[in-house]
Amino acid sequence: DFWNERYEKDEYAYGVEPNDFLKNQLEGITPGEILLPAEGEGRNAVYAALKGWQVHAVDFSEAGKRKALELAKERNVDIRYDIGDISTFISDQKYGVIAFIFAHLPPDLKKFAYTRLLGYLSPGGMVVLEMFSKRQLGLSSGGPKHIDALWNEEEILAYFPGLEVVQLEEVETVLKEGPFHDGKAYTMRFVGRKPVS
Repeated sequence: DFWNERYEKDEYAYGVEPNDFLKNQLEGITPGEILLPAEGEGRNAVYAALKGWQVHAVDFSEAGKRKALELAKERNVDIRYDIGDISTFISDQKYGVIAFIFAHLPPDLKKFAYTRLLGYLSPGGMVVLEMFSKRQLGLSSGGPKHIDALWNEEEILAYFPGLEVVQLEEVETVLKEGPFHDGKAYTMRFVGRKPVS
């Protein structure tokens, strides 16, 4: 399929360094359990593990998992990486952080899949999200080519209900994340905290 073909190549499609927004957010949080849905080739998972997090990555790409585990071995860290569909994912644990880094889903799954995963967020836990915004449509720096798969502020508030909004903004940025995220881009950035009670 599309993602296995993209990840089969030797080059890492989005590089081996972590997403800048996630990296900056994790700096201020005491390491614990982190869930990374649609983690692909493991750049964020391996970074989190290096920082002391217990990492659980999920993606349906076997090629992505293979490269993620190779990167983890190269950097001498352990990550848990399950093959699965994030829209039907079931976990036996809770997480202090769930990070959605360009974890775009088709529009028909978008309306329920993200909200469902909030059930695995610990009280006091954080959602960290960076997705392409609707202004990204037509730019060549990455992201889905369908407007309904892109994001705006209203959708974030609708699909991540009940969280205290720590940060929510649309930004113009310059991506340098491998060959497929390269150049000027518009993204949504969101940090939300689950109330303790």
